[in-house]
Amino acid sequence: MTSILTNSAAMAALQTLRSIDNGLETTQARVSSGLRVETAADNAAYWSIATTMRSDNRAISTVADALGLGAAKVDTAYTSLENVIDVMSEIKAKLVAAREPGVDKTKINDEIKELKNQLVSAAQSASFSGENWLYNTGLDPLGVKSVVASFVRSADGNVKVATLDFDTANSVLIDIEDPDRGYLTMSVDASLHTSDPAVTGDYYLIDMGGGATGDEIAIDNSTDYATLDAMISVTDFILKELTNAASTLGAITTRIEMQESFVATLGDVIDKGIGRLVDADMNEESTRLKALQTQQQLGIQSLSIANSSAENILQLFRQ
Repeated sequence: MTSILTNSAAMAALQTLRSIDNGLETTQARVSSGLRVETAADNAAYWSIATTMRSDNRAISTVADALGLGAAKVDTAYTSLENVIDVMSEIKAKLVAAREPGVDKTKINDEIKELKNQLVSAAQSASFSGENWLYNTGLDPLGVKSVVASFVRSADGNVKVATLDFDTANSVLIDIEDPDRGYLTMSVDASLHTSDPAVTGDYYLIDMGGGATGDEIAIDNSTDYATLDAMISVTDFILKELTNAASTLGAITTRIEMQESFVATLGDVIDKGIGRLVDADMNEESTRLKALQTQQQLGIQSLSIANSSAENILQLFRQ
């Protein structure tokens, strides 16, 4: 039946054209944004996962920055500690040299004084971003220092920030308020670190005015061999403790480097996973875009033909 009120062919062509236009609009949006899932309306599940993982990846990026800051602090402390170990080795050598008969112990002591000044300078200079793990001027111990290491999301969706912890009790060299909290200011019983029963007495290396007990490691021409042996034993003990502290810092440095590499790789993997969920396949979308553009042109042509069919009815009324 032919009707001038209802053009079924035109209506079908228009419906088809609308469907093509909708597909074309979607494809053009994917091509312009590069995303197959740009909003929750595109795919609620994938959009939710991608949004959460993007947020986590920003947190992981911040962790990488925090690791860099922590590495700088550890490296600063380690570098200063290395210098202190070298200077302590030199002090030990000077004390051993003072045991030689006929040497001028006063001149050796002058050298030891300068080496002590270098120790103080190295400890005071080990500061980064306002933190010094080797030199304490406060009433309280420096305590445990934490370096942000990772951002963790568990299977149940809960999150936490993991840290690398270092107890500065293992690294403080000089403590102004409590000398016994610093390796270079603490008092050491020489008899505990030698097998010679003649070696006795409490000694400390540097006096920072904090009320250290015992005798300072300092010599003159009246210093006897037993006293020198006691000072050498104490110096050797301090050197061993400093070596252990440096080893601990070195291990933390290695751990931070490994964690930095892991965090960087993890961030890349998460980005790749997000891309697999929401990124558009540009080869596929460009092909679809070309096909839809062709279909649109054909749909317009079809609608034009359907609309012109009603005009043929006029021919029946012409004389």
